[in-house]
Parts: sequence; structure tokens; C-alpha cells
Amino acid sequence: MTAKRTCIECGDTFHGRADKKFCSDMCRNAYNNKLNSDSNNLVRNVNNILRKNRRIMEELLPEDTAKVSQQKLIDKGFNFSYYTNATTTKTGKTYLFCYEYGYLPLEGNYYLLVKRKGE
Repeated sequence: MTAKRTCIECGDTFHGRADKKFCSDMCRNAYNNKLNSDSNNLVRNVNNILRKNRRIMEELLPEDTAKVSQQKLIDKGFNFSYYTNATTTKTGKTYLFCYEYGYLPLEGNYYLLVKRKGE
């Protein structure tokens, strides 16, 4: 005979195995969604910023490279605090990337935009 249990999400009683914590899949999902909502929101917000940065660079980069002013990037909503990775060349220049699109700070508040080839 199975033991009478109490659902940790809704408080209803149910019969089930000794290690069962939820009365249904719906309660299990609701509990886990609440548990992870803060971290999920943070990840979702960061991914939205990264995708927006990528779209801006894609729009401003019709060729292999382009020189763009910092103000133009800012006006389009570019966020310089977020990038997916950094790559330093043999000459010591550090490119910051949002997925396959990258930028290199230049003198005079300009940036060189680049796109990585087939990775």
C-alpha cells in the first residue's frame, strides 16, 4: 500500500511512492518554474542584450569590415558591457564578440566591426 503524501506545491494530499513530492506534473512544473524564475529572468535578459548587440552589428556591417562611430552604436541601443567572448590577436589587439560579430575599439571613439569567417 502506498503512503499518503502532501504536495509541496499546492498542499493537496495524494497517494504515491515515499519519495514522491508532487500530486501532478502541473504542480511539479509550477514549483520548479517558481524556483528558477529569478535565474531564468537574468539569463533571458542577458541573452536579449547579446542578440540586440549582434543585430546592430549585423545591420551596420554590409561587408567584411566597417568603421562605425561609438555614438552610432549607442544611438541604436548597443550595450558595451555585454559580449560573448574576447579574442586577442598576435599584435595584442583585443576584439570583443557577440557571437560571430565583433568590434575593436579604435582612436577617436570609433570601432572596427568584423564578422568571423565560417566557424
